[in-house]
Amino acid sequence: QAKYLAQIILVGAQVVGRAFMRALRQEFAASRAAADARGRSERPQSAAASRSIGISLQEAQQILNVSSLNPQEIQKNYDHLFKVNDKSVGGSFYLQSKVVRAKERLDEELRIQAKGDKEKECQAET
Repeated sequence: QAKYLAQIILVGAQVVGRAFMRALRQEFAASRAAADARGRSERPQSAAASRSIGISLQEAQQILNVSSLNPQEIQKNYDHLFKVNDKSVGGSFYLQSKVVRAKERLDEELRIQAKGDKEKECQAET
């Protein structure tokens, strides 16, 4: 009787293990598809900037509370949030670092846009 019980436990563990692995593979596939879709929604340079800085353009805009890429508005919100989150006034170093990363990401996007505009001008002249 113990032999049958051991076999039942073994077969049950195998079934659960297979189901877990199948679910894990499906989750990896869904995650990869979502990452690919995000990558396609952004221009290649913009997607590369998101990967290198570690923050997406949308997340950076949310952190600095800006809806458009207006350099003056970005700088104004950055200065305010950086000061508010300064550790010496009781702020959070973590939040302050998120603000810095968001500013870096938006600055990189502005640089990419400026480069793209310059390339369009050069193409229009020829």
